[in-house]
Amino acid sequence: MFRERTGDKRERRAIMVAINKNAVQTQAVRIGVPSAELEADVATPAEAKGIVLFAHGSGSSRHSSRNRFVAHVLNDAGLATVLMDLLTEEEERAEQFTRHLRFDIGLLAGRLAGAIDWLAEQEATRALAVGLFGASTGGAAALVAAAERAQRVRAVVSRGGRPDLADDALPLVRAATLLIVGGADEQVIALNEEAFERLTCVKRLTIVPGATHLFEESGALEAVARMAADWFKECLGVHVSALSETARWTERNL
Repeated sequence: MFRERTGDKRERRAIMVAINKNAVQTQAVRIGVPSAELEADVATPAEAKGIVLFAHGSGSSRHSSRNRFVAHVLNDAGLATVLMDLLTEEEERAEQFTRHLRFDIGLLAGRLAGAIDWLAEQEATRALAVGLFGASTGGAAALVAAAERAQRVRAVVSRGGRPDLADDALPLVRAATLLIVGGADEQVIALNEEAFERLTCVKRLTIVPGATHLFEESGALEAVARMAADWFKECLGVHVSALSETARWTERNL
């Protein structure tokens, strides 16, 4: 009979603890919001430091490969994620022909706000600080929802977003906001710079050199994911009132 040495036992125990800490529980759920029930995938790592709700761009869904990649990086960083459809299946089918909802920022933001309320009602997530990650028109919806749920949302990240479409909600945003734009996406850079000036919260505008709108270039999406993870880890770890009392700062990485 082989006898396990004490050192081996300790090493095995340390490995098991590390595995448990990195374990991510995933669950498919239906989120009830005013006038709709939306499909969503919730991923929760052990000892989650916060939760990030994703708002996909026009013509996309919770199955977006780009958002799923970013969500995986956030999970590895100890953050829970919610990938959700902003439209019902029926609306998605109609949208293929009419495209009338993808720029309805009020509708999309209202559904995000409803999902934020849903998180506050769930025992597993009600104590977690909330962040929002938006892509394309989802960036505008995230900012409007952040303004409407200022007491709940602590941080926003927009990837290649259209924050300009948040319009009058921009000065009302209190959540720390990171705008990320591709360096080759010149039109969207200009729109982000205009929106950046109207934000009065803690904010940063970062340009990823050489990246186009979808960040398809080698290493571009990885850079976005890393920046998002760092932003959320920093901002979701600060109490809302403490964050709002810090000196406002801005930074442009051009």
